[in-house]
Amino acid sequence: MPATSCEITGGVATITLDNPAKHNALTPDLLDSLGDHLSLVAADSTVRVVVLTHSGPTFCAGANLGDSEAPPRFDLVAVLRLIEGMEKPVVARIAGRCLGGGVGLAAVCDISIAANDARFGFSEVRLGVAPAIISVVCLPKMRRSDAALLFFSGEQFDATRAAEVGLINRSVEAGELDLAVRELVERLLLGGPGAMAAVKRILLSVPAMDRPDAYEWTKSLSEDLFASAEAVAGIAAFRERRPAPWVPTPEG
Repeated sequence: MPATSCEITGGVATITLDNPAKHNALTPDLLDSLGDHLSLVAADSTVRVVVLTHSGPTFCAGANLGDSEAPPRFDLVAVLRLIEGMEKPVVARIAGRCLGGGVGLAAVCDISIAANDARFGFSEVRLGVAPAIISVVCLPKMRRSDAALLFFSGEQFDATRAAEVGLINRSVEAGELDLAVRELVERLLLGGPGAMAAVKRILLSVPAMDRPDAYEWTKSLSEDLFASAEAVAGIAAFRERRPAPWVPTPEG
């Protein structure tokens, strides 16, 4: 059985980490299955939003600490890059433990929502290693002082704290998690696909640029976007007070 599953409906792809017996740890099987599903939805023009969720009480326990297995086709770096580079928003839904590399998955997603009883932790130092790869996606979201305390201590913390330090966007009551994710996805589907892809490029590219290059690049991007067929249709719909053509209909 694949270690992840994928369901596509109504423009939304839901990818589920589905190896609860191993606490959804980053085994070669899970990394390969997740990489395959991410590649699939990235190339599927009908998919507008991706939701990353899990089965069982653990979102992801981090690195595989079990018996050695054949090396994966997709390593953690490849998976993180797939999520970063995907030209559609990726939402994490977290209802359980989220440790080590699992925190990296939560942080690399564009928007992450967790149940308030979820538990997070950079447990690496207590195993004699360090949160190295995931620091690339976690540190840009955190103050250095918060990262130092959590990286050095290895202590677990709740979803409220995870939101406070910027690793996730929201902490909600456990019974409200699915509604919060569903409402968020509905709002995301109101955005134009090309515009959403541009937002992904902006979020990834602009922080790494110096100010003059950022202005030059974003000026060119803005001109291209305003001249696009998507913008022409969206602006016309706004002026005529009707939904844009990409907005899902009640029937669809």
